[in-house]
Amino acid sequence: MTKTYRNPPSNCDICHAPITNMFVDGATTAGPWGNMCWPKCYAKYGQGLGTGKGQKYEKQPNGTFLKTAG
Repeated sequence: MTKTYRNPPSNCDICHAPITNMFVDGATTAGPWGNMCWPKCYAKYGQGLGTGKGQKYEKQPNGTFLKTAG
């Protein structure tokens, strides 16, 4: 079953850069979850991918964001 992110974020919750092609919805090293740009903020603040950690989404040609990992 494919999963898409219904209302994808416009900006990274950490650095506020625009989300363009990929992002992670996941737990941060500070504790709370957030939408992090890939790979910059996720590499620095993400706790991993998978159940209880986070999911990676990639923009598709039709404009939707498809879950590709986690």
